[in-house]
Formats: sequence, C-alpha cells, structure tokens
Amino acid sequence: MKIADASTIRDIDRVAVERYGITGLQLMENAGRGVAVVALKELGDAVRGSKAAIFAGKGNNGGDGYVAARHLHNAGIAVTVYTLCRLDELKGDAAANAASWRKMGGRVEELLSIEAVKAAAESIEKSDIVIDAIFGTGLSEEVTGAYGEAIKLINSAKKIISIDIPSGIHATTGAVLGEAVRAHVTATMAMPKLGLLLFPGRAHAGRVEVVDIGVPGEVLDEPSIKWNLLGPSDISRILKPRKSESHKSSHGHLLILAGSPGLTGAAYMSGAAALRAGAGLVTVGVPESLHDIMEVKTTEVMTAGLPETPGRRLGTASYEEIRRITANKSALVIGPGAGTSEELMKLIELILQDIHIPVVIDADGLNSFAPMIASLKGLKAEVVLTPHPGEMSRLLNMKIQAIQADRVGAAEKLVELTGATVVLKGAYTVIACPNGQVYLNPTGNPGLATAGTGDILAGMLGAFLAQGYNAFDASAAAVYIHGLAGDEAKKKSGELGMIATDLLGYIPSLVNSFVGTV
Repeated sequence: MKIADASTIRDIDRVAVERYGITGLQLMENAGRGVAVVALKELGDAVRGSKAAIFAGKGNNGGDGYVAARHLHNAGIAVTVYTLCRLDELKGDAAANAASWRKMGGRVEELLSIEAVKAAAESIEKSDIVIDAIFGTGLSEEVTGAYGEAIKLINSAKKIISIDIPSGIHATTGAVLGEAVRAHVTATMAMPKLGLLLFPGRAHAGRVEVVDIGVPGEVLDEPSIKWNLLGPSDISRILKPRKSESHKSSHGHLLILAGSPGLTGAAYMSGAAALRAGAGLVTVGVPESLHDIMEVKTTEVMTAGLPETPGRRLGTASYEEIRRITANKSALVIGPGAGTSEELMKLIELILQDIHIPVVIDADGLNSFAPMIASLKGLKAEVVLTPHPGEMSRLLNMKIQAIQADRVGAAEKLVELTGATVVLKGAYTVIACPNGQVYLNPTGNPGLATAGTGDILAGMLGAFLAQGYNAFDASAAAVYIHGLAGDEAKKKSGELGMIATDLLGYIPSLVNSFVGTV
C-alpha cells in the first residue's frame, strides 16, 4: 500500500479534480460519510439516543466534520458541532457543507476563546463520541490558544475519532506540534499518511482505518509516490518455493564474521537465524581463540577460527583467511558482536575492495566503519546497512533525537551518502532503497527491544541474500517476518521478558506461510 505525505495528498486531490472531474464537494461528501460509518461502528448497538460532539476547524477537515454531522444526525444521534472559527470565515466546500448542516437545523456553537472552550467541558463529558475535525494534513505550526485548549478537552472524551490525522500531528514526520489529539481511531482519507505510522504520531493515531473517498486506484498507486507500507502480499510476491531437485548448495552459503570476548552469543544467534530463514549452509567466522566456544554453541552452523588481533578480535590479520574461505560463499554478514575497533574498520575496507558478493554490515561493523561509510558509494556489490538510531547517529554525525524526529529523512540521507540499501531499525522499521523508494514495516512490538534481536535480523537478511534475493527483497522479507516472529512470541508469553532466541522457532513456519501464496 502506498503512503502519502502532506504534499502528496494535495496532489492526489488535485489530480482527482482536474484529470477525472471529481469535484471537491464529492470528495468531501465521501470523506464525511466514511467518518460517520466509522463512528457508527464504534458506537455499535448504542446508536439511538447517543450524543456526538464534532470540533471543526475552518479548512476542509472541518468541512468533512459537517458532512459527518449530517449522516450521524440521520442515524438518530444528537450532534453538536463546535466551530473554532467564525462561521463567516469558512470558504468553498467547507462553507457549503456548514450551510447544509445549519439548514437542516443542525446545532453549531462557536468556541473562539480559551474561556469558551472551557465552558463546553460539561457537554463534552456527556458526549458518547467526539470527532476531531480541526486540522488536516496541512498543519505545520505549533498549536496554541483556543485550538490547544480544544485539543486538551477532546482528549478527555470517552471515545475520540480523528479525521485524516489527529489534530496537532505533522502529517509527514509524525511530530507533535504543541498540543495533539490522542485518538482511539483515525479515519484517514484515501491512503495512510506517514505521520500516522511514524512515532510519536503513531502513538496518537489509535486504530487507523482508511476511508475510500472515490479517488481512482491508479492515482493512489502512482509509482512516483515513493512511500510504501509493507504487507503480506509483498512478502508472498518475494518468496519462492524450492525446486524438487534442490540440494543444500542450491540455497546459498552464508558467511558471518562476528564475535569477540563476551559477545559470542551474537555470532551464534545470527547463524541460527540464517539457517531458520532458509540458507542452505552457514559458516560463522570468529577470532580463533573463541573457536572452541563457538563449536560448543553451534550444531548445524559451521564455524571457522580466524587469525585475530592481540585483543582477540577480528582485524587485518584475519583478512587472508577470510578471502580464502569466501571463495564459495554467496553472501556475507559483518559485525554482530565483533566489537568496535579501528582494526575492524580496516578489515571491512579490505573486504569491500576485493570481495563482490552481497554484504550486510551490522552492529559493530557499522560503528567501526562509520568514519569511512561514504567509501561505499560506487561499490559493485550489493550492500545493506542495518543501523539502529544510535548507530545511525554515528554514521550521519547527527543527534539521535534529530534522527528519530525524521526517520525517513535520515534513512534517505544515508542512502544518498553510500548508495546502499538502508534498514533503519526501530518501531516501523524504515527500508530506504537506492531507487528512491521507501518502505515502512508494520510488524513487531516493543518486546523486540531486547539484546540480540538485531543479530537475529542480520542473520535472516544474510540468509535471504545468500538464497539469491536482491537487497530490497531480502530486507523486506527479513524485516517483515522478523517482526511477525516477535508478534508470535508476544502471543505466547507477552512482551516483557521476551528474549531474542524466542524468535527462532517461529521463523521457519512464517517463512513457509508466504511461499507459493501468490
């Protein structure tokens, strides 16, 4: 599914009007009716005799609110519209729908001051449902004054529905602009907005329902819209069944360079996850002094002891042996638990100059290679970078807060700098591709915020690359299924206390559930 930012949704409305002759009034009517349907569903059997309050601004979002008022009234609900502007300030389609509401005897109260808003508190307390129709996707300034007070009042309601996006949330970044509505449901028009999926906006959106307002499908699927929401059909398209005559070498041999004193668990988890995700063969290369430990830890995963630095880590001394053993490998993962060092940076530089199989640089690999990250530009081999926000801050020399405030923009910046595919981990993981497309992943939960889950993801991603999938397909499949595995673990045991290895048992069945389903 495509996702829109504020600018894109304006363009979609314009195209619907100019190219297809769909009037603004038609779009507003469909939007308001759709909001009413969502509201009626929320009320359930308690429709007759219910009370609804609608807070309307002076733009098209407010116009949608007046349409919703008509339809809710016709369903037997007592509706009051609270306008945060003078009625004579309304223009165009919003003014037309406000006039229609008033002609049918609809009640409108003007709330033009903080005191007037506060005076409405008792009525709002008695409302069964409150609809937020104050600001739409065009908001870019801090919300203050009577508007801010109105949002505080809305947030005290029993049930809140926001139209298109909760008022006070930036439609593109998800940032909170002063005060912001915390909706139970957001009825968003035509397609999801970025700000509904990116935190903190996601925390304000509640359940998101997409309302069909009659915009032609080809407009919503326009390839120039670069933002996408991953879904099960995407993964089903990617994953292919095995051929009957296949053998272990048919499904790739992944090499994982990982581990350092105290961090051999990262190497183990990456290797185990890679096999669970379908790699035919997996070898984990570790510093030679840790080799005996890894042989005890692993069974199906093969191990290789590599020449090491005096600090018992991988470095330039490891290179010749790595070069030798990569001769028959299909893909490479560098970094899980490897420790941050200048030696690892130099080793990665040597590897990338001489080895041309797909590469995932993860964890300590990213931290070590950060000073040279721009040197990735122009490499022939496919490279996938998998930073979490802390690692991204080192790669881009930005504060973590700035990255979290614009996760999509940060991922795109790293793509531009390196030419690699970027997987920015976190809630709604961002996959940014060199072709300009950006994907958000909806699977997963806070239980995944625990040590080792990134190592599991790196192994899965490497496994899909080793099986011959391209950088985007491998990233999408790994990220989506990794999140689903976390969701399955949550169903069984909950979020608290989830550990990374809980995911391993769910990966094979989830992978197989998408194979051959297109």
